[in-house]
Amino acid sequence: MYTMNGNSEPHRRVRRQGPATLRGKQIPATTTDQRLLDRRGPADWVHTDPWRVLRIQAEFVEGFGLLAELGPAVSIFGSARTARGSGDYEIAERIATGLVHAGYAVITGGGPGIMEAANRGAVMGGGVSVGLGIELPTEMGLNDYVEVGLEFRYFFVRKTVFIKYSQAFVVLPGGFGTMDELFEALTLVATGKITKFPIVLVGRDYWSGLLSWLKDTMLARANIGPTELALISLADEPDEVVAIIREAHNGSAWAPRTSPPTGSRPGPTPGPRA
Repeated sequence: MYTMNGNSEPHRRVRRQGPATLRGKQIPATTTDQRLLDRRGPADWVHTDPWRVLRIQAEFVEGFGLLAELGPAVSIFGSARTARGSGDYEIAERIATGLVHAGYAVITGGGPGIMEAANRGAVMGGGVSVGLGIELPTEMGLNDYVEVGLEFRYFFVRKTVFIKYSQAFVVLPGGFGTMDELFEALTLVATGKITKFPIVLVGRDYWSGLLSWLKDTMLARANIGPTELALISLADEPDEVVAIIREAHNGSAWAPRTSPPTGSRPGPTPGPRA
């Protein structure tokens, strides 16, 4: 089928699908709404990129909507393999309790190990416990101490939500996922994408090798500068972690106005970062 213009020249078939234009053999045999309504037809179109874009958009909407009134919050990262009752598990739990007493909600990846410990500490301290899970081949679901939870399909959406609703990162011993979150935050602070965002590494013994390499190799070769290396804070004790974060936020819009008493929950306030 051809259409004719004013000069009577034949043109290929044209179909407009929203902002997209398709011509000739690129035009599908069925329309989008036909494929949607005809349940007898093939369903593999839902796995194509345009449909994925809608799922991605939906995940952003769900995440932003769920946490819009969360108020000041700190994300805690660390290994999912940390055993209950271990030293790192107990420290993560104590850090989370200290943070909720200081007026912060606690956000984790919602899984086991350090994440479970932090969510547990937030609950035991009477604060808000948030878990942002991710779909994985070995997914175990959100831990039992997550009280506000969301599970994502896409890592980059989840990472955006972590950054948007956190005012600090606390990083305990962990593996590749922990390193991923750490260096993403460092990059965003170093490039000015986020400000007044303390990043605290917990456990001098664990992080000493990495910090030595950053200083003796990366800094020595001028691949980073002294101000970038100084973005990292180091602590061993839960009280140190809380003090570093509170000092960084002192006088800023992100600092909690009051410290809630034990057993109370900080009320929702507008999220600080648009």
